[in-house]
Amino acid sequence: MSLSEDAGLELMRQLRLTGQLQHAWVTHAWQTRDAGLHPAAAILLSDLAANGECRPSDLAKRKMVDVSVVSRQISQLSAAGLIERRPAPEDGRAALIRVSEQGLAEIKKWRENHIEFFRKALDGWDEAEVAELTGRIAEMNEALRTAMDRLSRGDSS
Repeated sequence: MSLSEDAGLELMRQLRLTGQLQHAWVTHAWQTRDAGLHPAAAILLSDLAANGECRPSDLAKRKMVDVSVVSRQISQLSAAGLIERRPAPEDGRAALIRVSEQGLAEIKKWRENHIEFFRKALDGWDEAEVAELTGRIAEMNEALRTAMDRLSRGDSS
């Protein structure tokens, strides 16, 4: 693909704005809710629910953060009763984590709140428009993740 400088810069601006708007919405939702769960921990909990039981190191890799970041969030989630830990069968020193029933209930509340926000924000969009945008974003994210994987391996192609 040949991407012009102007198109590349505009894409970066729009992605940055999307990230800022998402951060503002998540911060607002966190500050106006009774639950003290930090948004980053809630996002991690949601990822864990979507992808199933795993090691903290696998979760960190998937989230593209250091395992120490995930460990702090896991501690918060565990203290709140939102996850369960068990020893990994192949290595008792390692832990496997999964979402608890209480965690699933918390995710449901967060999701309902987020979906309602999107319904209001995208009022006037039809289901096909949302699906098309979602698909394109998923394709872009996969391409960006692949490029990041190549960079981390030292492959500049």
